[in-house]
Amino acid sequence: MRTLCASTLIGEFFVIGFAGLVAMKEPDLATATVWTVCGVLMALSVLLCGMITRPGGVQLGWALQVLLIAGGFVVPSMFVLGAAFAALWWASVHYGRKIDEAKARFAAQAQAQPHAEAGGTPA
Repeated sequence: MRTLCASTLIGEFFVIGFAGLVAMKEPDLATATVWTVCGVLMALSVLLCGMITRPGGVQLGWALQVLLIAGGFVVPSMFVLGAAFAALWWASVHYGRKIDEAKARFAAQAQAQPHAEAGGTPA
């Protein structure tokens, strides 16, 4: 799950940065406002990459997704972007756990297999 979730967060980092560049062209939004919102969200996404495997890391990821959606109150395009990221985060967590379970199952089988071969036939 770590790899999939961290990849999602790094992807969010870049897309938020590009969204900030696009939002700066909006005449109603101040550049400082756009970069404050986008900068904080970008920093949080990078910091969270290192915290994914820690207790509460996935919950902090969900909190980031909520913040991304709430960023839409300042930069309206963040509503759509935040919702897309929340869906992507769900998929990363869901499928990441399935991948972790499969890896653990294969590792257990690989570890048990040499023991079965060693005790099978006498030399």
